[in-house]
Amino acid sequence: MPRRNGKRAGRRSVLLRGLVLVAALGASSCAPAEDAEPPDSRPNIVFVLLDDVRADDLEHAFLELPNIRALAEQGARFENFFTVAPLCSPSRAVFLTGRYPHQNGILDNRERAAESHTLRTFPAMLHEAGYQSGFVGKWHMGHEDASPRPGFDRWVSFVGQGVYFDPEMNIDGLPATESGYITEVLTRYAVDFVAGTDPSRPFTLFLAHKAVHPEIHPGRVRSFPPAPGDEELYGEAVLPRSPSYRAPLDGKEALARITEYDDPRSPEGGTPDAEILGRLRMLSAVDRSVGDLMAVLEETGRMDRTVFVLTSDQGFFYGEFGLAQERRLPYEPSIRIPLIVRYPAMTVPGSTVTQIATNLDVAPTLLELGNVLPPRDMAGQSLVPAMRDGAELARPPEFMIEYYSDEVFERIVDMGYKALRTDRYKYIRYQHLEGMDELYDLTMDPHEMDNVVDRVDPDVIATLDASLDRILRSTGPGSP
Repeated sequence: MPRRNGKRAGRRSVLLRGLVLVAALGASSCAPAEDAEPPDSRPNIVFVLLDDVRADDLEHAFLELPNIRALAEQGARFENFFTVAPLCSPSRAVFLTGRYPHQNGILDNRERAAESHTLRTFPAMLHEAGYQSGFVGKWHMGHEDASPRPGFDRWVSFVGQGVYFDPEMNIDGLPATESGYITEVLTRYAVDFVAGTDPSRPFTLFLAHKAVHPEIHPGRVRSFPPAPGDEELYGEAVLPRSPSYRAPLDGKEALARITEYDDPRSPEGGTPDAEILGRLRMLSAVDRSVGDLMAVLEETGRMDRTVFVLTSDQGFFYGEFGLAQERRLPYEPSIRIPLIVRYPAMTVPGSTVTQIATNLDVAPTLLELGNVLPPRDMAGQSLVPAMRDGAELARPPEFMIEYYSDEVFERIVDMGYKALRTDRYKYIRYQHLEGMDELYDLTMDPHEMDNVVDRVDPDVIATLDASLDRILRSTGPGSP
C-alpha cells in the first residue's frame, strides 16, 4: 500500500473513499447485459513528469520519500536514462512525441503554443484508440495560451511556468482561480480524474508537476518554496559534492568566455546550499502526490493493471563547474534524469535496467503497452523488451542531444550544439563557436573534467562526427 508522508493524508483518504463509493454505486446500479463486451484489458497509464529533478535528487539517504521509494521497490529503475533536450519545452515535446526537437518543432522555451496544438502525442494516439485521457499540470509550450490541446478528455493547466501559491488555472478551456500549493492542487485534480474514469475502459493520465522548478513569476521572489509544513525538513543535512563542484574551466573554452556573475539565477560558485535544500524539501509534496495516486488506484482495484511512470524533464546544476540554473548544457547533471516504471505484469520488483535509454523511448513504449503501433517517424524505440526480460535493445548505445542557443543566460550565449553521448564518450559539437568542441572519455573521466578533443586519435572524432550526422540524416524532416 502507498505510504502517507504528511498530515494531509487523512482528508485525502476520506476523499478517496467517497469517490470510490460513488463509483461503486454507479457501477452496481447498471448491471451489464449478458452479451456485453468484456472490459478492455489494456493497462492504464499514469505518467508523472517532474521538473528539473536530477537522477541523484531521489537517491539521497536523508530524504523522506516513502512513496517514491516504494514505487521503485515494486518496479524497475532505469540507471542510465537521459533527456535528449535538457530544456523545459523541448524535453516535454520529446516525451510526448518520441521525436527530437528538430523533428517536432519545439526547439526552445519561446512562444510555441501554435506548434504545440499540432503535436502528435502519445496520449492523443491512445485516446484515438479508445483510452480516456487527462492532462494535469505544466504544459509550457506557450506563454500566452493555456487552452486545451488536442487528444485530452480532461484538461487542467496554467500559463507558462505558473506559480506555487494560489494559481490561475485553465480547466477544460475555462479560467479558474485555485487556492493553495500548486503540487497539492494538481494532485487533487489528478486523483479526481482517475477516480472518475470508467473502470471498463483504460485511461492515460499525464501529470506534469511544476515542482521543483524555481519560482520565476514576475513580481514574486525567485526561490524554491516547499509546501506549508515542509519548510524545516533536512536542516542538518550534509549535501554531497561531485569532484566537478566548482572545478576550473580548463578545456571548456565555450563556458569560460564570460565569467561575470551578475545574474541571481547564476551566482558565482553555483546553486547555494539553501536553494538545493529548498528544492529537496519540495519533493515531499511530490511524494505525497505519488502516494495519493497509488491510493486511488488501490482503492479502485486498478493498481496492478496500471503502468505507473515517474521521471523528469531535465536535471539541474549544483555548482558543477560553477553552474546553477543553466541546465541547457549537455553535462551529466543536466541530461541524466530519473525513470521509475512500475507494472507488475512486466517489471521485476526492485530491478535495475542498465541499458542506455532516453525520453525519446517513452512514447513508443507506452503506445506498445496500449496496443497502438508507434509511427515510423518516432526516433525512439520501445523499452518493453528491456523491462520484460532484460533483452538488449536493437540499436547502438548512443543518442544525440540538441540545444538551440538562446539569450536567457549571458554565460551560455551562442552555445547551441549537437552532442553525442555513447556508453564511452561525450562529444559536444558547437554550432556557432569555432575550435571550442569538447570530448570526454566517460570510462576514465565520468565527471567530465578533462577535455581530450585535441589529444584523442582523430579517427575517434571522425567516428563520432559520422554518428551524429547519421542520426541527423535518419531523423530529418519526412524521414522514416
